[in-house]
Amino acid sequence: MNNIESLEKAINSELASKIISSKIKHNQIYVTIEDSNLSEVMIFLKTNSLTKFRQLIDITAVDYPEKDKRFKMVYLLLSHETNSRILVDCEIKEGEIVPSLTSIFPAANWMEREVFDMYGIEFKDHPDLRRILTDYGFEGHPLRKDFPLTGHNEVRYSEEDKKVIYEPVKLEQNYRNFDYESPWEGTKYIKEQTKE
Repeated sequence: MNNIESLEKAINSELASKIISSKIKHNQIYVTIEDSNLSEVMIFLKTNSLTKFRQLIDITAVDYPEKDKRFKMVYLLLSHETNSRILVDCEIKEGEIVPSLTSIFPAANWMEREVFDMYGIEFKDHPDLRRILTDYGFEGHPLRKDFPLTGHNEVRYSEEDKKVIYEPVKLEQNYRNFDYESPWEGTKYIKEQTKE
């Protein structure tokens, strides 16, 4: 039995009641838990003498708008001592508030702000939960599947007003007509111009 398999067995034996499923894939451990157990599982993974997952690499989410539990929260941790990674995920409903991990991993501060900005997921007891990538007056959350591809507003600098202004997005019709021919072979309108 190699190191990663014994680590997975140790995690499963210690957190048996809190783990829904676990597997090893691509030489990493994947664990699914209930969101109510998130803080307790993270504290165990960080402080236990066997696991030592002391570095939070990333926090993100995945949007499944057709599911009852719309979002999957994904946490990636690294153990320098065991040279291994673990991916912990949990599913949450839209509007559900997730416990913040800033007291366990201070690096979670900016990552949780990014998830809040891009997906609209709120974190309980976060010290400064506000937008981090979009503007303060931005509407919507860009990484949700129901967010329009062109957005709601476009931003430009107005020379007349000497400030940045917001306008509703308007696409010119000539930008909507695409031909799908290979650019290496030349498009129809270029071929027609060269024949004349």
